This record gives sequence, C-alpha cells and structure tokens, in this order.
Amino acid sequence: MAERQDPLRNFRYRLEIDSIEQAGFAEVMIGDLSTDPIEYREGDEPTTVRKLNGLNKYGNITLKWGITDSTELADWHQLVVDDNTLLEEARRTVVIRVQNEAGEEKAAFEIFKAWPCKYDPSDFNAKGNEVAIDTLELCNEGIRRIQ
Repeated sequence: MAERQDPLRNFRYRLEIDSIEQAGFAEVMIGDLSTDPIEYREGDEPTTVRKLNGLNKYGNITLKWGITDSTELADWHQLVVDDNTLLEEARRTVVIRVQNEAGEEKAAFEIFKAWPCKYDPSDFNAKGNEVAIDTLELCNEGIRRIQ
C-alpha cells in the first residue's frame, strides 16, 4: 500500500521572476484558468450539441509584499508605464515553488509572458502600526503546473 501524503501547506513558497531578486512575498494569488466551450452542431446530427474547446483564459497573478528599500518590482511596472520599452521586453517568466515543512520543493507553477498591469502602493496611516504592503498584478499568457 502506498504511503499517504499530506497536502502541502499554502504558507511556504518561493517566487522566482526572471532577473528580479525580491526577498519575500506575504501573499501570492493565482487567478483562475479556464477554457471557453464552443457549442457546435451540424444540421444532420442529433439534437444534442457537441462541445469543443475554445479560447484559454488565464487569470492575473497578484503579489503582495512588505515595502523594503528594493524598487525592482516598481521599476518593472514602470517599464510598461513609460512606453519607452516594448511590452515584449517587459515580459518575464515567473515560477511559484511550493515547499513542504522541511523546505523541499514539492510543487511548482510556471507563469508565461507575465507583465505588471497594475501596481497599488501601500496606504499610510500615522495612527496605524501595520506593515506597509505593496500589491502588483501580473497579466500573463499561460499558467502551467510543472512539478
């Protein structure tokens, strides 16, 4: 009988972005992946439609992190905003690596042709004591589980 494997916890992960060295992320949200069905029927077929696969849609990735002195993610977003860089040059491959409690990588998701489409700097409040959190949303053209 095969040994039962416990599910991985969602709090231990690593994020890799081509050429960007960001220390850590408080939260990484992967959007939905879906394929639109296309209903099709020819006139001489039974009165039941066939369903074919249509366009694939990949939800955005949302990254949240505590502000540090690093500006790499804000600079990446600025590449898209400035219009001096072609979008193709701003695209990056992103890999999310899920680890077990011992720190071993057990699952991974690869995000293709990601680029920052929304940047939300933290709000500040002199009466608060929370960590300042920035948010970056990444559009992409594909998400695939690779491990």
